[in-house]
Amino acid sequence: MYDRTKIRNFCIIAHIDHGKSTLADRFIERARIIDQRKMQDQILDSMDIERERGITIKSQAVTLHYTARDGNDYVLNLVDTPGHVDFSYEVSRAISSCEGAVLLVDATQGVEAQTVSNMYMALEHNLEIVPVINKIDMPAANIEEARHQITNELGLDGDTALCVSGKMGIGIDDLLEAIVERIPAPQGQPDAPARALIFDSHYDPYRGVIVHIRMFEGTLKPGTKLKLMNSGAEYEIEETGYFKLNLEKNDGLTAGEVGYMIAGIKNISDVRVGDTITTADNPAQEPLPGFKEVKPVVFSSVYPIDAAEYEELKAAIEKLKLNDASLIYEKDSSAALGFGFRCGFLGMLHLEVFQERLEREYDQAIIMTAPSVQYRLTNKKGETWIIDNPADYPDPSIIEAAEEPYIKAQIITPVPYIGNLITLCVNKRGVQTSFLHLDEKRVELVFEMPLAEVLFDFYDKLKSTSRGYASFDYDIIGYRPTQLVKLDILLNGKPVDALAQLVFKDNAYERGRIVCERLQKSIPRQQFKIAIQAAIGGTIIARETVNPVRKDVLAKCYGGDITRKRKLLEKQKEGKKRMKMIGDVELDQEAFMAVLREREDDND
Repeated sequence: MYDRTKIRNFCIIAHIDHGKSTLADRFIERARIIDQRKMQDQILDSMDIERERGITIKSQAVTLHYTARDGNDYVLNLVDTPGHVDFSYEVSRAISSCEGAVLLVDATQGVEAQTVSNMYMALEHNLEIVPVINKIDMPAANIEEARHQITNELGLDGDTALCVSGKMGIGIDDLLEAIVERIPAPQGQPDAPARALIFDSHYDPYRGVIVHIRMFEGTLKPGTKLKLMNSGAEYEIEETGYFKLNLEKNDGLTAGEVGYMIAGIKNISDVRVGDTITTADNPAQEPLPGFKEVKPVVFSSVYPIDAAEYEELKAAIEKLKLNDASLIYEKDSSAALGFGFRCGFLGMLHLEVFQERLEREYDQAIIMTAPSVQYRLTNKKGETWIIDNPADYPDPSIIEAAEEPYIKAQIITPVPYIGNLITLCVNKRGVQTSFLHLDEKRVELVFEMPLAEVLFDFYDKLKSTSRGYASFDYDIIGYRPTQLVKLDILLNGKPVDALAQLVFKDNAYERGRIVCERLQKSIPRQQFKIAIQAAIGGTIIARETVNPVRKDVLAKCYGGDITRKRKLLEKQKEGKKRMKMIGDVELDQEAFMAVLREREDDND
């Protein structure tokens, strides 16, 4: 256990790709907690997906030792956070377990959308903010402009911002000194009733749930009986320790410290992120204020390809939920795909990462249905309810009104790309509410637009249109009226429920045409003709046909009357018709994926 006055708990927050993980690497190097030959770039990004995509998905904690210029030894508990808007919940969890935040601003990009929203999140938790200008070694770095933006757009003192290069290691010592001097030591009494906040957890197949905690009051030691205040479950602590890249065992955790705890917890549902841990013998009176409630905005159903693997999929999602607290799920079923789960996500990147983690980390072969948002329906009696699944869409004749969620989208872009970005947002049913010149080079655009329009390819198109320079952040602002229809996909007249979608009426024809075209390319030819149709109610709005494989029945006819050939062709035609009546079209995973893959050639 460490002296509380020598502990500093802080996180690194910034817009995506501003160098948070690289700066964390330099801190780890200075603390010498890993052998130099084992050091690698973005060492805290432990997942393959994080390394491949070059993004941080999971917040990672690490305890560092630092000897300051005043000769004292300090303990720095660092949390590296994600920058993408889909993982803002991860950031909020990290912030609630710290007293200070290092706010990074890229010297080549300046202040961007997520920089602003993360700073406000830190201010809500009364964190001490240390502004830092990163990437000063880059040829395009404009330090004075970055200082000006920190002062004008963030309301912080740009003159006190430290200049560093996470890549080259410039200014790291000065930053560590500033962390020690500016960020306050944690409060809390070691002899008070224990209160520890669960800010993360992960599953170990041999030891059960490993809980990541921040101690606010009291002490927790091995052998103590703990109580989870939300679920009421009680366990005996087996081991406590610190995060030193690997888990390092200790004698206990006391007020102000960050570490892990193992108590042989096998029941995954007992551990909830945001819950408070106390002792069973001397419990605290009230739990710590938890994290903000997270509300998923994108919904999709996930099914095992082999129905026999349903239980394995259930166990995999439960384990994934442990260290992805923003994921929600419930049981679901489909006539085409069997039993599965309806899952809620914070955005499309969150959904993609969930899918990749299930396939890689838990070896699950899955099919996911088309993503959807939550719609609010009102019937003619005035009753209101919310649906996110096309299967729950009622008879249109009883619906009086439909509403869809809208967002306030904030886009910060260099001046040359304004026209193209406005066109992109207007095509996505966006309405411009604000146009603000931040300086002579950059503009802030604010649009109100439907969330459903942002789901598929908006972020990719935004980046390609602006050559990667535009930044994007959004907030849900409520529901607005819409013209909603259910788009059914039929194969030989039979609806495939897993391919049904809820869409805006004016986009339905385009969406239906694209789905039919993609299915036609993906479904293998059968002995009979397959009709692929998109329908709204009883009206067919698009159609494609998969032609049958034909045997040449005239090959044995060398001559003779034409009626002989016609008789053989008629016989073949009758056989095809009978086959179509009893034949079933099997949709393989590839066909589903072709429809659900992000629509590269979508124009709707």
